[in-house]
Formats: sequence, C-alpha cells, structure tokens
Amino acid sequence: MLVNQIAVFLENRQGRLHAMLSALSEAGVNVESLNIADTKDFGIVRIITNDNAKAVAALAEAGFTTASTDLIGIEVPDVPGSLTDTLGMLSREGVNLEYVYSYSRNGGKALILFKTDDVKRAESLLG
Repeated sequence: MLVNQIAVFLENRQGRLHAMLSALSEAGVNVESLNIADTKDFGIVRIITNDNAKAVAALAEAGFTTASTDLIGIEVPDVPGSLTDTLGMLSREGVNLEYVYSYSRNGGKALILFKTDDVKRAESLLG
C-alpha cells in the first residue's frame, strides 16, 4: 500500500517543532505519525496526517517548506525476524531502501513504512 508522507524542513533551533505542530493543530490537522532526522543545523520532520493537503496548506501559510513523498507501507507479523525476512528479500532483489520507520502496531501486526527509489519494483515483489 502507498502512504503519502510530508517532509517539513526545520532549522534546528528552539521552538521550531512547536511552531510547526501549532500550525497543524490550529488548522485542525491530526498528526498520525512523526519521525525526525536531524543534523546540527536543520531537521527533516516526516509526518503523516489525517489530511495531508490541509496540512501542506497550513504549513505553507505558516512559512514552512514541505515536500510530499509516497512511501510503501507493509504489514508484517509483530514477531522477531519477520521484518528481517521481508527487508532481506528486497535487498536480495536489489531494491534500495533510503529509510525505514515503524508506523503502528496493532493486533499482532506491525505496519512499517519505507522509501525506495523503485516503488513499482518493490510493490511487485511484495504483492
């Protein structure tokens, strides 16, 4: 399944994350997933919301730079080794993963999101 993600570029300074989240909550947007990758000077906040179009508009109005990306979401059994097996198969088939993170856990399953430069190939292998 494809999941649309918003990347928000933030200066790595006090209050910026709060300002970003405030813009979303003032617009009535719920953040369903949040992941931050940072460096000394800036961070990339990756979010999935209940309304990405509304989120992008609210963030732009508040002066934030965003980019949208489609990620692949896969559901795997929430037991040791299942993620290793799935991602190992993609690796053996030559699918490069740019980044991976967990989205949710429910009912013995884990939903994992990953970005790849070959979405169609990854989807066909997982399908």
